[in-house]
Amino acid sequence: MTLLSSLQEQILIGDGAMGTLLYSHGIDRCFEELNLTHPEEVARVHRAYLDAGSDVIQTNTYGANYIKLSRYGLEENVKRINSEAVRIARETVGNDAYVLGTIGGIHGSGIRFGKTEEIKRSFREQLYCLLLGGVDGLLLETYYDLEELTTVLKIAREETDLPIITNVSMHEPGVLENGIHLSDAIVSLEDLGANIIGVNCRLGPYHMVKALESIPIPQKAYLSVYPNASSPEYRDGKLLYKTEPDYFKKFARNFRDEGVRLIGGCCGTTPEHIRALSEGIKGLKPLKEKEVKKQRTIEVAKITQQDGQTLFEKVKTKRSIIVELDTPKHLDTKKFFEGARALKEVGIDGLTLADNSLASPRICNMTMASIVNREIDLPALVHITCRDRNLIGLQSHLMGLHTLGIRDLLAITGDPTKIGDFPGATSVYDVTSFELIKLIKQFNEGISLSGKSLKEKTNFHIATAFNPNVRNVGRAVERLEKKIGYGADYVVTQPVFSEEKLIEVSEATKHITAPIYIGIMPLVSTRNAEYLHNEVPGIKLPDEIRLRMAATAQSSDRAIQEGLSIAKELIDTAMEHFNGIYLITPFIRYDLTVELTKYIQRKEKELAKSKKSQFVI
Repeated sequence: MTLLSSLQEQILIGDGAMGTLLYSHGIDRCFEELNLTHPEEVARVHRAYLDAGSDVIQTNTYGANYIKLSRYGLEENVKRINSEAVRIARETVGNDAYVLGTIGGIHGSGIRFGKTEEIKRSFREQLYCLLLGGVDGLLLETYYDLEELTTVLKIAREETDLPIITNVSMHEPGVLENGIHLSDAIVSLEDLGANIIGVNCRLGPYHMVKALESIPIPQKAYLSVYPNASSPEYRDGKLLYKTEPDYFKKFARNFRDEGVRLIGGCCGTTPEHIRALSEGIKGLKPLKEKEVKKQRTIEVAKITQQDGQTLFEKVKTKRSIIVELDTPKHLDTKKFFEGARALKEVGIDGLTLADNSLASPRICNMTMASIVNREIDLPALVHITCRDRNLIGLQSHLMGLHTLGIRDLLAITGDPTKIGDFPGATSVYDVTSFELIKLIKQFNEGISLSGKSLKEKTNFHIATAFNPNVRNVGRAVERLEKKIGYGADYVVTQPVFSEEKLIEVSEATKHITAPIYIGIMPLVSTRNAEYLHNEVPGIKLPDEIRLRMAATAQSSDRAIQEGLSIAKELIDTAMEHFNGIYLITPFIRYDLTVELTKYIQRKEKELAKSKKSQFVI
């Protein structure tokens, strides 16, 4: 009999966790490498599950693809590791169980974030190895990103007629990432040719049953479920799972009552859990019909409208000036708030606050933005880096920003910690700036990364950074286009120190509809100019500008005036090509950005007067 013909008549029992058993035996490294170095350990696990009642055994190949093996320097061993895995499983179980070639989720959200071809290549290589090895079917498991799963399923379906199992993973019962309902995912996977469709990992039996209550039995496919033993507990440097096999025995019947035909275990499960599942379904026939509970809807309240235009809305319609003012590296905030008030009085549209710029700790920009907004009535553009917060912290941060009424965000990668005050600190980078933009957009739909309802939509406008100080502006523009494609609403550039570069940027971005705030930064000394040119990533100064500043080396007053003169010349050109001007305040010298703001306002009046005169003539 084949796997599918067996499922027509009975409920089959899968195996449990491979890594959990190997981990309990003291093995804590790349589990897939053991196919080559310790095949007897892998065979021992297969035999234990077979003896416990497993009808279906999966190969030890969950992470045996090029991308994941490269973390251990094993990327050139994809063929050997997968081939050996199939051989070990086959020789261990003989004809007593079906052997599934397992391919785990490869890159999380990689498909959505531009890694499609990388994932396809890695998947194909592993797929061919497993098929050549002679598996009875394929198990695609632990896919949080439905788009990644559907992408690899299409490839697998084109290459083989063998049964394919697709198991998605959920952060929340019944809901995938992006808020996709499990029922909708199952329909999509069934339409694409998956023979067995279900869920695995992350959740225990209770929540998996809850997720399946609203799922109809598929017309052409069968349902599968591989729950975790429990949520893991971290103790003495190890992840431990509660082990109560009798609990699994009770849920075996519950799974059957939801129409499941293939039941196994994921993280934390052992042969004892599988034996309990086997005993739990003894004598039970599979269901062909069931009562389906009403699907839980994701409730999201409408956006709460706030008074006043955002910076994004302002720059779309008129000249707009924003000023960057770094929060202090110490706890004396007097000069910062003096600067904020002076800039408010002179009429800027908003203050931009960096997120620990140059990887050095400063007072939290969210805190300062909230005070500036509330006490000075000045809107703030808050920078968010990918460097300092993991996915949990980023989402918490976004919820906090929304709660404080902050609506303009600049999503950036962030300077690596190695260039800052604490080079030994960890750079997180759980996401790229592209992924962060996408995450913020998802929050605007009222859905967290896990797919869970936020109960309310956020109302963020997302700025993205653009560095024009590169040799190939065209390539930089392509990267910018990609960011806009992911949801960026407007653009803030690095400071530009050349009129020619301003014109070049204008020409290169004229097809881009997203508004642009062009960066202008007054220089204060030749030392400042040389430091920016030689040591700050993403900034280059023309030789002419550096020479002009060098000529003022003997007088700090002359240097300041020359720096302002250069900035005004750049502003003259910038105002001909861009609606938004982004002034960067050096060393909290807000008097310089106050003067430049006044200069822009005078120029704007002159331009308006000139246009009016031309119209009259």
